[in-house]
Amino acid sequence: MGLEKQSILIADDEADILEIISHNLQKEGYQIYTANNGEDAVHMAFKKRPDLIILDVMMPKMDGMEACRQIKGNQKTKDIPVLFLTARSEEFAEISGFEAGADDYISKPIRPRVLTSRIKAVLRRRDSSGIMEHDIFAFEDLSIDQNQFLVEFKGNKLKMPRKEFELLAFLVSKPGRVFTRREILENVWGNDVLVVDRTIDVHIRKIREKLDDRFIETVKGVGYKFHYS
Repeated sequence: MGLEKQSILIADDEADILEIISHNLQKEGYQIYTANNGEDAVHMAFKKRPDLIILDVMMPKMDGMEACRQIKGNQKTKDIPVLFLTARSEEFAEISGFEAGADDYISKPIRPRVLTSRIKAVLRRRDSSGIMEHDIFAFEDLSIDQNQFLVEFKGNKLKMPRKEFELLAFLVSKPGRVFTRREILENVWGNDVLVVDRTIDVHIRKIREKLDDRFIETVKGVGYKFHYS
C-alpha cells in the first residue's frame, strides 16, 4: 500500500492538538480522520478502518483505554495499530495502555518530528495482510532493524553481538513493559540453554554503554524495561 493511501484516525478532545497533528501528518501524505471523544473514535474506526489510530488517553464520553479495548475487541479492527497520546508519564499508565491493546505510546507535549517517526515505524511493522510485524523500531535517535540485525544510534551504526541485539530487540518490542528475568531468559536464550542471571546483567550493561546509558531501566527485584520520553 502506498503512503498516499494510508489513513490515520486521530482522537483528542483538544482542538489545537487535533489541528497540529492533522496538519503535520497531512504534509506527510496521510489521509486524516478526526474525532474529539472516545465514542466517536470507536464509531469512526469501525466505519473507516484506518491504517493506524492515535488515541488520547483522557477523553470525554469514553477514555482512550476503553476505546482501544473496543477497537481491539472487534474482529474487523483488531489488527489496526493503536498509538496512545498521554500526558501521564507514570509507569502504570504505560502498562495499562499496553494491556488495553496499544502498540505504542508517546508523551505530551507532542513533538511533530518524533510523532511522525514513531508512526512510520509502527506502520512499517505491518505486512501486506495488515498483521503487525515487529521488525523495525524507531525512537528519536535510536532505530533497530531486526531484518538486518542493525542498530543505529545518533546516526552511527553500532556493532552489537547477536545476543545483545536480540535482548535489546526483545525489550523494545513492548516499550514501557517490565520483563522479568525469566521472560528474558526464555525468549532470548531459550529453555535449552543454561544461563544465569548474571549473564543478563552483563549484556544489559554492555547495551547501556553503547546507548549512553539511556532507554533501559532496571526494576529492582523484577527485571528490565525499555523506556523513552
